[in-house]
Amino acid sequence: MKAAMSDASALAGLPPSRSRFDIVDLARGLALLAMFVFHFAYDLSSLRLIDFDVQSEPGWRWFARLIAGSFLTLVGVSLVLATRNSLNRHAYLKRLVMVAAAAGAVTLATFFFMPQSFIFFGILHQIALASVLALPFLRLPTLAVAVAALIVFAMPALVAHPVLDQPALLWLGLSRVPVVTADYVPVFPWFGCVLLGIVLARLALPRLESSRLATWRPRGLPARIMVWGGRHSLLVYLVHQPVFIATLSLVAFLVPAPVKEGNAFQIMCERSCTAQAAADFCARACACTVETLKREQLLSRAVGNALTPSETQRLSEIARSCSPAR
Repeated sequence: MKAAMSDASALAGLPPSRSRFDIVDLARGLALLAMFVFHFAYDLSSLRLIDFDVQSEPGWRWFARLIAGSFLTLVGVSLVLATRNSLNRHAYLKRLVMVAAAAGAVTLATFFFMPQSFIFFGILHQIALASVLALPFLRLPTLAVAVAALIVFAMPALVAHPVLDQPALLWLGLSRVPVVTADYVPVFPWFGCVLLGIVLARLALPRLESSRLATWRPRGLPARIMVWGGRHSLLVYLVHQPVFIATLSLVAFLVPAPVKEGNAFQIMCERSCTAQAAADFCARACACTVETLKREQLLSRAVGNALTPSETQRLSEIARSCSPAR
């Protein structure tokens, strides 16, 4: 095995030779750039440096889903490239362990720093598991893989049972209960993106090899940076958020937060409420709660999580009175 294998594509155990195309690394690098944009906006929102909640905005939510889908589709593409001449098992297992360990580290870190929304099955967990689940599909005809992808995409709408609502099974993605976590990429429907990547790679690879894209090389600095990032996407993924959070936390400490207390509480309230109710209902209920807290001079303490037990009880009473039966 050559040490030059990258962290990202080597997740699929890419052997040497023409198993790597710079254009695929560029695509992964562009997906990373999109992820930077989303996470930067998300961190600005979480630290109250901007006056809206990224997590509850439909446009931003779809943007996040598109980014996750692109990464998982590229996992499927990489698996096809990896098995063109036979799978390099040693490299595959080594990188699989690295990704699984990184996923475990993310779970552990978020459990301690954000226990109410820790990441128990995010994008890295999905990539690690999908890289194993997809192996049998590499032996199936393309049409069979396409049908399997459609079934996986449809499963959340077709399958429902109280047993699947158990916390131990939330990673499947078949629960009907709201899931509170900072990153949630369950098996269904997201594994379908990996299968879709297998289908697309099989269809596109013959044309790619006969086109100029097969020999494309990055020439300008931006393109070289994108390709480098695509080749080392695991490292970039693990490093970028701590850098963003540390930098923006310093900014938030030095610069007064532009988001008013009432707006900040309303953002948090609506984020929690919209997991179970319509957005317009949540907006009205949370606005009522904010106004009542202001009148009773409890808003600052609520925003700062400094309520006493009796004040917390009063907050619950206010929330109930502002949330009549729908």
